[in-house]
Amino acid sequence: MTKLNKTPIGHRTVRFQDCDPYGHLNNAKYIDYMINVREDHLMNEYGLNVFAMAQIDKRSWLVGHNEIAYLKPANVMEEVCIQTALIDFTEKYVKAEMVMMDKNRSHVKAVLWTKFYHFDFKVGQGVQHHDELLGLFDSLKIEVAQDNVEQRARFLARELRESAAV
Repeated sequence: MTKLNKTPIGHRTVRFQDCDPYGHLNNAKYIDYMINVREDHLMNEYGLNVFAMAQIDKRSWLVGHNEIAYLKPANVMEEVCIQTALIDFTEKYVKAEMVMMDKNRSHVKAVLWTKFYHFDFKVGQGVQHHDELLGLFDSLKIEVAQDNVEQRARFLARELRESAAV
């Protein structure tokens, strides 16, 4: 069995239309960029096509909660790296972490924690994950010691600084 990548990385270029008058990525657009990369990772790394699931199975995930910490601006036409991971799950939700960094991964720009609720569109309510999904989640989950996204962002930024100093 192939070992799954628990922390895949995607690259994006910050586009002009997504920036504020100062040439910084608009605060709301950080979430768009990060969730788009996570969707790509779900499909390309784990074979989970959330759009097909919604159309065919009438089940998928809905965003229930976002927590984001902004550390450094992402600038127009800058290439950024976005690393994603599963940090928590239950029978009814998954919680993903998305970390935006500069292209060299020398500093953290933002950290997003998003809680996605498993939802059945036929019945219009949340539902439990089936055992196959729970098994996948168990194999993908990474441990995070911090209690909130701000602590996590500071921890990751410090970790990158220390590794760059070595």
